[in-house]
Amino acid sequence: MVLELNASDDRGIDIVRGPILSFASTRTIFKKGFKLVILDEADAMTQDAQNALRRVIEKFTENTRFCLICNYLSKIIPALQSRCTRFRFGPLTPELMVPRLQHVIQEEGVDVTEDGMKALVTLSSGDMRRALNILQSTSMAFGKVTEENVYTCTGHPLKSDIANILDWMLNQDFSTAYRKIMELKTLKGLALQDILTEIHLFVHRVDFPPSIRIQLLIKLADIEYRLAAGTSEKIQLSSLIAAFQVTRDLVVAEA
Repeated sequence: MVLELNASDDRGIDIVRGPILSFASTRTIFKKGFKLVILDEADAMTQDAQNALRRVIEKFTENTRFCLICNYLSKIIPALQSRCTRFRFGPLTPELMVPRLQHVIQEEGVDVTEDGMKALVTLSSGDMRRALNILQSTSMAFGKVTEENVYTCTGHPLKSDIANILDWMLNQDFSTAYRKIMELKTLKGLALQDILTEIHLFVHRVDFPPSIRIQLLIKLADIEYRLAAGTSEKIQLSSLIAAFQVTRDLVVAEA
């Protein structure tokens, strides 16, 4: 009664006209109710296949229901969208994730600390699969799941590292700050993109005058854009330190 196809299956126009069509067009004698066709990652289907599917959905609506699962609604043709009811699923909240994680931890007998659990929830950003993958990787790599081990396993900068970087950029001279940050990056294998994302959160907590904060955020946005274009991390790191040192000088001048 159920036909499920995902992105790894061949779902071209021939499959829509063949197996899907024959499945949808036949009735089951001994079972009542609707047949169900589940197409996971439907946004990976070609335009032709989606157009062929439109006719199949229209034609066999009395005995078959279709469930299309996708990440990007814009990649589903409007004709298919208009024939479906949309359900949007947002990221999971920590209240929903923690009980399930605790159940897995209990069943698997994993050693997890309180700060380790918080780190799992923070880094997964509401993605349950990612949380379980990080939990498994950290447990296999270190045995004990602590905050430091979780951040080390995922290659994400620790909060203490970000606090240090911010302190160096605002309180040390340019050369010292650049040398220390480069040493830390090399030692822990940190990406400038991740450092930038974490620093952005810290900038909102530091008590800068509004006009100076706005200028700094614009500079951070420019650096992120340039990094996305594939520029040199060393040059962009220099730019990041320079932005903070200019901000420091402006704050001192205003004071």
